[in-house]
Amino acid sequence: MKPFIHDDFLLHTETAKKLYHEYAKQVPIVDYHCHLDPKEIYVDKKFNNLFDAWLSGDHYKWRLMRANGVTEDYITGNKPDFEKFMKWAEVVPSLIGNPLYHWTHFELKRYFGIDTLLSPETAKDIYNQVNRKLETMTARKMIELSNVDVICTTDDPIDSLEWHMKLNKDSSFKTKVLPAFRPDKAINIELTWFQEWILKLSKVVGYPLSSLDALKKALEERIHYFHLHGSRLSDHALDEVMYEKATHEEVALIYEKALNLEVLSEKEVRQYKGHMLVFLGRAYHKLGWVQQYHIGALRNLSERQLKNLGPDTGFDAINDGLVAKPLAHLLDALDQTNELPKTILYTLNPRDFEVAITIMQAFQGGGTPGKIQFGSAWWFLDTIDGMTKQIKALANNGLIAKFVGMLTDSRSFLSYPRHEYFRRLLCNIIGQEVELGLYPNDINYLGSLIKDISYDNAIRYFNF
Repeated sequence: MKPFIHDDFLLHTETAKKLYHEYAKQVPIVDYHCHLDPKEIYVDKKFNNLFDAWLSGDHYKWRLMRANGVTEDYITGNKPDFEKFMKWAEVVPSLIGNPLYHWTHFELKRYFGIDTLLSPETAKDIYNQVNRKLETMTARKMIELSNVDVICTTDDPIDSLEWHMKLNKDSSFKTKVLPAFRPDKAINIELTWFQEWILKLSKVVGYPLSSLDALKKALEERIHYFHLHGSRLSDHALDEVMYEKATHEEVALIYEKALNLEVLSEKEVRQYKGHMLVFLGRAYHKLGWVQQYHIGALRNLSERQLKNLGPDTGFDAINDGLVAKPLAHLLDALDQTNELPKTILYTLNPRDFEVAITIMQAFQGGGTPGKIQFGSAWWFLDTIDGMTKQIKALANNGLIAKFVGMLTDSRSFLSYPRHEYFRRLLCNIIGQEVELGLYPNDINYLGSLIKDISYDNAIRYFNF
């Protein structure tokens, strides 16, 4: 009997099979946005068991466990690891239509050679099989098995980058592990911990940040520090895109008000955020960096669970704020002085796919292929339907051939089969276009396109 995850999984035409097996399958991975811990890579973390490697910290799984009636003590609580894993095994057979059913079995097969479907009946044997293999399968081994060339972590401007430095000196590990600059805490002036974070940044740079000029100086210093240690990109979580034109003097007063714990108006918040995003974009442009805008998350919906468990525990959703005008104005403010850096736009609301793509196309140019990118389907959308819509929306209004492809956006060392999932789906979509007669069957060109999207475009775009 053919295993569930078989050689031609998701490949429904002969063209798709040829494109995947001959062109996409062996190409290395560039994971240019993830949340892996560089310390865990450097120390080559060894996992205690399958729960530790697979379920700990995975809010994708946690959300579905809650939906299945699993109580919190089996999710983030103190129940034994095996009992928590068994609760996940109870959920898996109910995941019809959900990508986690596919990811679960891809990960079991690719890392541990297991074709058995996970269920309450098979869970104990799978748990024991995997635990035996985990005795020799460390974090680095998982990365090596996945054929990963480059990993870009997500790092606060105050980070020392000590683990990146140690990794870069370690010739025994071939994968590049580079930092990415994530200055959200410098942007989100309205949040309660803004002043506390400014004090931390002040300690890092060694001088007080009592003025907007001092803050800008500090952020530029940290950008150059990140650049020195291999960073070539930034990342911004723009849950709501905010931009309102303001002078430096107006924003300087807003910053002083925030440091004095004065309440800011919505207009002042928009003015500060827009001003700082333009300032940072210009700084990235000087160094040839790529900036990433992750747009449209609605975070920490449950105040009760935020108090109990903290952020990033599975209580987020898709936002429906309007993005077109503020995003266009923000990009235009950078473009007016020809200082718009290479930019990747991700929209979490699928309603905004064509909005972002058509805005993106208004700012292309300057001799850089795909200068402004529409990023891969993200978070709640890295499903078959979400990725298909993203690929087709980009192809309809842009150049899919210049797309920089997939990323994991994950905290798990076992998440790299998501790249295979994406590549299989991409090959299937292109294969269907060919076999429906919508594109010529030029296999050499199509194979080159698949390799570009899977790997080469990212290497060229980020200039790693």
